[in-house]
Amino acid sequence: MPLYFAYGSNMDAAAMRERCPNARMLGRARLARHRFVLMPSGYASITRDPGSEVHGVLFDLALSDIPPLDRYEAVDEGLYVKAVQPVLREGGAPCQALIYIGTEQGEGAATPAYIDGVIAAAREVGLPPAYVAMLERLRTMPGGRVGGRAR
Repeated sequence: MPLYFAYGSNMDAAAMRERCPNARMLGRARLARHRFVLMPSGYASITRDPGSEVHGVLFDLALSDIPPLDRYEAVDEGLYVKAVQPVLREGGAPCQALIYIGTEQGEGAATPAYIDGVIAAAREVGLPPAYVAMLERLRTMPGGRVGGRAR
């Protein structure tokens, strides 16, 4: 069963149960050398940044969960592409995980409902307070940009 690293709206366990009923949440994880960004469409993505890391949730997916997840992430429409990246599980154990990466160039701002859902999920799973604070700053920052690094 493939592992999947969620860093945006899919961190919400209830929403993932609806989209991917066979997925099993394994716990927190982080993606090193990347930064959380908002695309011009307002959806979450990641970008390379050697001094940052993205926090999220690791799921164990059934193969039958991948097509609905691809549809949700609009892979066929080109909004996201899939990649396999090394992530660190809580406790530091590395693993390879499927990650959806946005294709839009530039950074934008999220709708309040979208970013509030991401923030609520981040709190629910217990992401680091400094990381949650960074997400909260995205709610009010023009262009969705955050000065400084997410740790």
